[in-house]
Amino acid sequence: MVPFIITFARVAQKMPGEFFNFAFGISVSQRAGLGLVCLTFCVCMCATRALGQGVLAPPPIDFSGIAPTARTTGTNQPGEMPPQAPPAPESPLLQLGPVQMRPHLLYRFLYGDGIQARPGDQVKTAINEIYPGIFLGLGSHWVLDYTPTLRYYSSDKFRDTLDHAVALNGASTYNRWNVGFSQSYTTSSQPLVETGSQTDQEMFLTALNATYQINSALSLELGASQDFNFVDQTVQGSALTDSRIWSTMDWLNYQFSPKLGAAIGVGFTYDNLSLGSDMISEQVQGRVIWRPGEKLSLTVSGGFEYRQVLDSDAPDLISPVFGLSAQYHVFEPTTLSIGASSVVNPSLYQNEVDETTTITASLHQRLLKRLFLDVSGGYTHISYRQTFSGFSISREDDGTFFNTRLSTTFLKRGTAAVFYQTSENTSSDSTFAFTSNQVGFELGYRF
Repeated sequence: MVPFIITFARVAQKMPGEFFNFAFGISVSQRAGLGLVCLTFCVCMCATRALGQGVLAPPPIDFSGIAPTARTTGTNQPGEMPPQAPPAPESPLLQLGPVQMRPHLLYRFLYGDGIQARPGDQVKTAINEIYPGIFLGLGSHWVLDYTPTLRYYSSDKFRDTLDHAVALNGASTYNRWNVGFSQSYTTSSQPLVETGSQTDQEMFLTALNATYQINSALSLELGASQDFNFVDQTVQGSALTDSRIWSTMDWLNYQFSPKLGAAIGVGFTYDNLSLGSDMISEQVQGRVIWRPGEKLSLTVSGGFEYRQVLDSDAPDLISPVFGLSAQYHVFEPTTLSIGASSVVNPSLYQNEVDETTTITASLHQRLLKRLFLDVSGGYTHISYRQTFSGFSISREDDGTFFNTRLSTTFLKRGTAAVFYQTSENTSSDSTFAFTSNQVGFELGYRF
């Protein structure tokens, strides 16, 4: 997971200054600190457990209130496109001293079939979504975004919902230290692949990250996160578990040249579960970051995780973990990206963990001056394993998705898009299998 975070942070530091002036209200000279903000937020999001992939085609993340994260970690919905920098306004809507206020609004219509209201019950429904939100730049070190989501279903088999996403991020430097902090709160009531039904979740994510530059080539990278997830226990026929997870992942980096760096990392996680046995795990990983030129960047990591189930006679689990992230700027308007990962996390179900392997690929193409095409696809394999004696495989899922999105800008700060997503999940438990086709459009504006 961490390689994706580092790659994003380095890319963020090289993004156009106009975007940072728009999004965060800071000058070009402060990009390095901002890159750490992005890094810390990604640590918070990527360090979390796999909370369950959503069935619905995701919204553009620059309007959803959720920070951009690697799509290959298994922690997010399939099909989400990489964020595109919105056009930079001349000034925020309102500024009070160091506080800059930038409201944003997105309306989204989606029609889809194969959306599960409960395991084995696939439903057609139209969905209207409204995302009103506000982004606050709090001086040069802090940013805050709050975005609620109002979601209305045409089918009476789903509940209309109000979700919330709040994120606070900060970063600073002191001598050789770069320090970042992130706190987010999210509620979600979407249909999930894992449960096969609409599932309420409440998530509190906290992350602290620090980097110390020992010398010109050697640096120490420290990261810690706390992830609380509370899930609705009323899903029909399911015993779901709340979780409290504390984890750390620390790296020793060595920069062989401006184009090549390597690191070795160790990590520890404690999983406290409301139902079932608690678990602890340790990780050892190696990482290589290679940037042979301005057009290509490659990050590869790999290692193993050793997981022990407490208060149970289940055998310990040794699993490979790996990550791959590559981005190639074929031409100025064309970007190709691929990613892959393998992670192990507690399941939403009692006495289970899931081993998730994900492969994704995406294309971003500017067709005309203000017309953009985004295409992505991927494959996910999830093995749900029991954490009590016997340790038999209780469920195997194989999922695929294909997402295409055509977008444009208008009136400098507005965006419009049409999208289509098809996804399929095959499972050893046929009640969790589905095929879904979804189509829709979006209209957004940043004030």
